Amino acid sequence: MAVTIPFLPITRATAAPEPRTAKLRLTAGIRTLAVNGKPARVFGLIGPNGKPGITLSPGERFHVDLVNRAGTSTIIHWHGQLPPWTQDGFPWPQTPPIPAGDTHSYDYAPIAGTFWMHSHQGMQEQSLMTAPLIVHSPEDMREDRQEAVLMLHDFSFQTPDELLAGLTKSNRGQSPMPKSGMGNDMNMGSGSMGAMNMGSGMAMDLNDIDYDAFLANDRTLADPEVIRTEPGGRVRLRLINAASSTQFWIDLGALTGTVVAADGHPVRPVRGSRLPLAIAQRLDVLIDLPENGAYPIFAQVEGKRARTAIVLAASGAPVSRLAAETAENAPPVDLSLERRLEAVTPLAPRAPDVTHRVILAGAMAPYTWSLNGEYWPNVTPLIIATGERVAIEMLNHTMMAHPMHLHGHAFQVMALNGAPLAGAVRDTVLVPPMGSVTIAFDADNPGRWAFHCHNLYHMMTGMMTELRYPAII
Repeated sequence: MAVTIPFLPITRATAAPEPRTAKLRLTAGIRTLAVNGKPARVFGLIGPNGKPGITLSPGERFHVDLVNRAGTSTIIHWHGQLPPWTQDGFPWPQTPPIPAGDTHSYDYAPIAGTFWMHSHQGMQEQSLMTAPLIVHSPEDMREDRQEAVLMLHDFSFQTPDELLAGLTKSNRGQSPMPKSGMGNDMNMGSGSMGAMNMGSGMAMDLNDIDYDAFLANDRTLADPEVIRTEPGGRVRLRLINAASSTQFWIDLGALTGTVVAADGHPVRPVRGSRLPLAIAQRLDVLIDLPENGAYPIFAQVEGKRARTAIVLAASGAPVSRLAAETAENAPPVDLSLERRLEAVTPLAPRAPDVTHRVILAGAMAPYTWSLNGEYWPNVTPLIIATGERVAIEMLNHTMMAHPMHLHGHAFQVMALNGAPLAGAVRDTVLVPPMGSVTIAFDADNPGRWAFHCHNLYHMMTGMMTELRYPAII
């Protein structure tokens, strides 16, 4: 039974507003993609330059008119940004979805980095109501690197409702939807050892849905995007996992990159060529290319051979056809990179004023997922107070990893499976099967904030709650 807690009104600032920059137009609409040779009608978020999403210059405000031309109600969440709660893009009663044909305005000071935007209305995110949100910093402009965005999606010709029905039919006493011929024991062939949870010896659950395609910048490997570079070019690769239910390994192939940011927040440099990327997470990777040639940047699905890619290619360099599958299944996405990340600007040293323990529970059959034994929307909010240092200890009692996202705050990763860590500052962290992650943040953005698993189908079957605190009166 949910506890009703009165929500105190937010007091409004009386200081003079900051100067506003020119208003930008973002249009939520419908477009057609070619996927595996077939047309697919999907949503889109098209910016003022006619391309997906928005890119802001250093110091530019997020001053945007969102025009709804999608033919249905929508609401867009600015994932990882820290606006006032009424501009966060979540369908609270106080902030309802935008009706078809209407326009809604936003105006806040954004934080710099690699972010993204997506619908929080129903399951529109699965139908590609998503786009990049890039906010440049002065340092970005000084480093003289070509920018390349790699945004990943999972795609199905089935509707999201059909996909969810295939999963939840097990709730009616039937067998769960098959996943590439694999049941809950996950016979993963060459990757089978990688699918074992090391703590229990039990098999993990991966890939709830058997998708028709995986997209990199809206394209499959049959026709990948080729980004032309200068010979010996220097690139900042902005990786965004915008998939609804799929985690990837980024494979730089012959290249080695340097991770310099996680979820938009700078980290101390970490070198690597194979990087795990959980649902909703982002990484900024600096790459110095050899003089000539074409270099695919692959994203391989965990537990599968399937992959997608973009290609970084020197001007004039030929691009070979790329196979859509590798010889072996990828292992499950893990915390191998998370353990190595260290924030450039960590939280100030301070003990938590309050610690909330959150139990992640659920299973493939029946297909329901919960936080602290409660299912959205019938939840008891996590109540905190303005100015507190808040810790959240997440304990995963399931055999599936859960990418947990907190709206309106950037948190620091403080412990992984009980081992203390001065980790990255970010907004989405993967909690491993039968494992635990502790995060901490400062309660400096009062309001109503969603806290949920970013696997869309886990969220839709209950795995979401609310963090709430009033402003100082």
